[in-house]
This record gives sequence, C-alpha cells and structure tokens, in this order.
Amino acid sequence: MQSNQSNAAAVRAFRVLEVVAAHTDGCTLAEVVEALALPKQTVHRLVGQLQSAGLLTREPAGRRLQLGVRIERLAIDALMNAPARQQRRAILQRLVDTIGETCNLTALAGTDVVYLDRVETSWPLRMMLAPGSHVPLHATSSGKLLLSLLPKLQRERLLAQLSLRGYTGTTIVDREALARELAETRRRRVGINRSEHLRGLNAIAVPVMLDRQRACAAVAVQAPEGRMTLDELLGQVPRLREAAEAMRATFG
Repeated sequence: MQSNQSNAAAVRAFRVLEVVAAHTDGCTLAEVVEALALPKQTVHRLVGQLQSAGLLTREPAGRRLQLGVRIERLAIDALMNAPARQQRRAILQRLVDTIGETCNLTALAGTDVVYLDRVETSWPLRMMLAPGSHVPLHATSSGKLLLSLLPKLQRERLLAQLSLRGYTGTTIVDREALARELAETRRRRVGINRSEHLRGLNAIAVPVMLDRQRACAAVAVQAPEGRMTLDELLGQVPRLREAAEAMRATFG
C-alpha cells in the first residue's frame, strides 16, 4: 500500500514538472491546479517538495513557477547521453568532412551555451573543447542565435541576467547593442560570431527547430580567419541547414 502511494506521489510530482516545462515563461500555482485537476492543497504540497529539492523555483517576483537548475542539468545530461548521440555525431562528422572545419551541436544552459557534441577538424590549428563545455551566450554564434529565438519575455529576462564580459575587441558588451544584434539574428535565422569569443576565430550557426516557433539546439561551424573568411563561412549556411534538418529528426 505504501509503495503504491509513493508511486502515485512520484507520478503527480512528475506531472507538475511537465506542466511547468510546457510554459515558456513559467506558470502560476493556479495554472498547475487547473491543468492537473488536483486539489490546490495537494499541488501546493508537491510544489513545495519540488522547490526544496531544487527541481522547481519561483521567479524573482515570486508568483510564477519555473524549472530549477537540477532539472536543467538533467535535461542537458539526457541530451548528451541520449540513444541518438551516435546518429548526431555522424551528422556532424559528415558536415566536418564536407566543410573541413570544426562543427558542433549546442543547446542553451542557463546563461551559457553547452556543447552537446563536437567534431574537430583535422587541421593542427584548432580550439579543443569537449562535449559538456560551456561558452558564453553573448559572444558565440550559437548563443546569440538561440537567445534571439526565445519568446520575447524569456529573451528579455535572460538578456538582463548576462554579465556581458568582453573577451575580444569585437565582443558586444552594450545591452542595447546586443538587443539590436539579436533582432537581426532572429530575422536572418543565422548566428554570427565575428571573433567575439576568441580573436581570429569566426563562427556561424543555424537553429535546429522542433517546429516553426521553437529551437531546441544549434548546429555551428567555426574556423580561423586565416583558413576561411567570414563570407566563406556564410557560404556554408545551406550545408548547415541540411545538417540541422537531419538533427531535428533525432530530437523526436
């Protein structure tokens, strides 16, 4: 009997997480109650337990529930170790074989971008970063792209949290300038890194779209200016879009 009750409570807690995860800007306790058709007291208790465990949090104003850091980490680990990992790596490998430069698959992770996978070029001059590495949103092609495609409220909230550290002379460190860059990035659906993270290293990225509105990841290619100019990189956009479409199928 105790086991059945524990299982039921675990399922209910998971359903609460599903409801919150389905809301881009979080949701209120009342919205969870309505979605689950459970007594308010029951939902309040479940939410409290999930908050204590770091699985849920409340926005600064205190009304809306959002997924906690532990859930974000779980999601990243799940993506990195998913059964589709070998399929995704094969897509990246074909892209590297075609373009001849390092390509990667990234996703949002708080105020960073995390490498879900990465295939290095065979050139001796390259920047080695392992899957699981984090890089800043505002100074990378994937970061600016994924940030630009977020819904307006979520994008503005995240933009306000960024420290905007300068890494090179071309890093965008002004919040208004970054907002303009994000608007242009959203329009063209291509992220561009003009040596903003490492001097002399450019990159471009295209989104992996779950549907017309939601991007779940980005496919990017990077190259030193001495081997491939930014214009030459941008000429690879059609190949990146083909790879991103193939990637989309691996996200179910």
